[in-house]
Amino acid sequence: MTANVGAQLRKGVVESCVLGLLEKTPMYGWQLSETLISSGMIASVGTLYPMLSRMRSQGLILSYEEASPSGPVRKFYRLTDFGTVALLEFRNQWTPFVQVVDRLIAERADDD
Repeated sequence: MTANVGAQLRKGVVESCVLGLLEKTPMYGWQLSETLISSGMIASVGTLYPMLSRMRSQGLILSYEEASPSGPVRKFYRLTDFGTVALLEFRNQWTPFVQVVDRLIAERADDD
């Protein structure tokens, strides 16, 4: 088993977390990174931008620029229709998956 199971688990779901965040509202990269870092989903902003680029090339998200009232133009990201479908598919699989894993790894009952 890998030394850092948590990192492997996060790696498997972080893209779906990005989709979930963008479903709520478009966000710019720094907003996404702060949210994901503070929740422990990514370690640094350096992992976010390659992922966003990959997700954009897969058609899950779109980017656009918007003027900022307090500084330079910001690149925002939003969900595409395809991204919305992908998020729905993830949600449909996530709960049953978690339930199966929970059942399989549940602590043994005491044999008293």
